Amino acid sequence: MEDIEDLLVGSGGAPPGFRLPLNAVGVNPRKKNKSKPNKISQINDPLTPLLPPKIPGTQTIYVKTFGCSHNQSDSEYMAGQLSAFGYAISDDPEEGDLWLINTCTVKSPSQSAMKTLITKCKTAKKPLVVAGCVPQGSRDLKELEGVSIVGVQQIDRVVEVVEETLKGHEVRLLNRKTLPVLDLPKVRKNKFVEILPINVGCLGACTYCKTKHARGHLGSYTVDSLVGRVKTVIADEVKEIWLSSEDTGAYGRDIGVSLPILLNAIVVELPPDGSTMLRIGMTNPPFILEHLKEIAAVLHHPCVYSFLHVPVQSGSDAVLTAMNREYTVSEFRTVVDTLTGLVPGMQIATDIICGFPGETDEDFAQTVNLIKEYKFPQVHISQFYPRPGTPAARMKKVPSTIVKNRSRELTSVFEAFTPYKGMEGRVERIWITEIATDGIHLVGHTKGYVQVLIIAPESILGTSAMVKITSVGRWSVFGEVIETLTQVNVKMAPEKLSNQEKCSPCSIQYESCACSKEPEPCSSGSDSCRGQIRLEKCTVSRNDSWMEDGSSKNLIGWLLRRRRNHEHKKVENGIVLGLKNKQEWALGGWGIVDSALLIGILISFLMIIAVIIHLEFRTLLSK
Repeated sequence: MEDIEDLLVGSGGAPPGFRLPLNAVGVNPRKKNKSKPNKISQINDPLTPLLPPKIPGTQTIYVKTFGCSHNQSDSEYMAGQLSAFGYAISDDPEEGDLWLINTCTVKSPSQSAMKTLITKCKTAKKPLVVAGCVPQGSRDLKELEGVSIVGVQQIDRVVEVVEETLKGHEVRLLNRKTLPVLDLPKVRKNKFVEILPINVGCLGACTYCKTKHARGHLGSYTVDSLVGRVKTVIADEVKEIWLSSEDTGAYGRDIGVSLPILLNAIVVELPPDGSTMLRIGMTNPPFILEHLKEIAAVLHHPCVYSFLHVPVQSGSDAVLTAMNREYTVSEFRTVVDTLTGLVPGMQIATDIICGFPGETDEDFAQTVNLIKEYKFPQVHISQFYPRPGTPAARMKKVPSTIVKNRSRELTSVFEAFTPYKGMEGRVERIWITEIATDGIHLVGHTKGYVQVLIIAPESILGTSAMVKITSVGRWSVFGEVIETLTQVNVKMAPEKLSNQEKCSPCSIQYESCACSKEPEPCSSGSDSCRGQIRLEKCTVSRNDSWMEDGSSKNLIGWLLRRRRNHEHKKVENGIVLGLKNKQEWALGGWGIVDSALLIGILISFLMIIAVIIHLEFRTLLSK
């Protein structure tokens, strides 16, 4: 079927953001089954109540999203428009009168999951709209036959497509046009997080990438429109703003500006108390090499997470050339070394593709050595999947058994790292935005975007707090809340402290804090730290129980630490696996560690009594 723009009555269609009148929309009506005597007889039966047809805008829409944060933002915009028109949004497919599936074309498994969901929808005989990168990049897929489609740059017209699909029509909107406006209605998956797309498409031509077929060439939003959106979401009490893009570093090159210009314009609008944090999205190495110092200065800002996702994909220059990645391993090292050298606590995540066509054992060994050298806290490891229509799909493949073995080997190397070792006992400021998958913990992040799991009431969601790190795991750390920070105490705290009261110019001291060593000057200078309140060199001691205070000196303390670490490891593994059920320890069950703790306490108690009796007996004998 042709695109809807080719079927419009009149010339030029409608400007972005406007809904077309019904008689201006070209549609293909689905064929109806004319032989339905039972239903007709029911309608003609005067004893049978006639049910009125559903009014447009009253149905429930099931929305399912695959893929990246940009896709998630698109889904939130589509849900917002549908909700504003009266539709109910649900994450339960059984409740949906229509299914809206937003798809991802990056990897084969994502597309396979989409195909499975489409089959389920057709089997359930539900009206279906497919959006996202798959239909935009592969519009002739067999699975998309007879299905309504919304392209990646047509999300502002999703209401029209849903209306017509519910009437039994097939509608396709795929032609690219001007970018959708940023001030559309939005229903956020997490009300505290705004995913803000700063551009679509990219300037690269990676040989394995299918996303370029869907998102196209670079198209950037203006600085003014993005800053305006930031002001709006801050007024909506959003606590995290994620800048999203296929390549954040390429932003603005099509409109004569650069990423540092945008970032500096945004941070000026962030609340000085640090109540709203900015997270910079994924960037490929080529386009930030010339801006490293400017980006480092922004990452150092107290309202910006010291975290960046920089995919390397391979540690071999030969493989990077075959991928057409347009940088070398040395240039990637320059990015990592510069940012980690200039930004205290900087955390960098990266991506690796195992088994790219032509990858030799030596190429893979170089990749392993690169990961071992930097010990990145987050590495997204994937096997190579040939995507139809890409140059890499025509290259000679590495045998699948070798690809799987390399993926397993690299995963084992990565999982052996202990990136958060040394954080235990430190006090950090975190921003709390969501509930963990175990339903017990809340999730917060440090300035370096380290995930912190805490047990606290849900009322502190959307706030910032000072926490003491009590134990560390492989994927996250656990903490105890010391104090929840409000706008008042965050703003006032720096003014109340004299130089003698501070642990360092970058930290705020609490009554129970004792500096572990001589204060060191902040690498950024006191002016640029402003409202930042990190407390990495302080420990909390006076408010803890006597058992915790003496935990390093006796058997009971050792057992307490073992029990706590054992519990935290179980919880962390459950959260990583996405388990919804509560952990055993949270239900009050007694395991081996708990029994050992009880026995240890009893033995210690009996030993104390024995010593007291012995001393008393010796005193009596001496008299």
